[in-house]
Amino acid sequence: MSRTIIDTPDAPKSASYAQAVKAGGLIFVSGTPPQDPATGKLVEGPVQVQLAQCLRNISVILEAAGSSLAKAVSATLILADEDDFAEANSEWMKWFPTDPPARQGAKLPVRISGLRVSVAMVAEA
Repeated sequence: MSRTIIDTPDAPKSASYAQAVKAGGLIFVSGTPPQDPATGKLVEGPVQVQLAQCLRNISVILEAAGSSLAKAVSATLILADEDDFAEANSEWMKWFPTDPPARQGAKLPVRISGLRVSVAMVAEA
């Protein structure tokens, strides 16, 4: 099976992992922070604002891979504080009002100042 590394300058980058990998008809998007790709800084604000930035970043990555959020099949919503779940879910439903992807939740394993949420996703290519 061949695999393609997805790399776009319009989304946050990491030196240690790919933004996404396309393989087997799927796109595996790495955990994506609420980082402004233009400044490299985390977007400040409540979890809804940060989640919206995560999903904008993922949308750009999926588009670079020839896909879109509409083709998302699975996601992991990673929260720093479990008390933010209701607000995060409310924002999530704005992005996926019908036929949302399967989703699981997780807690951020480390505390990073200002980081409230990260999202990993799998989508159809």
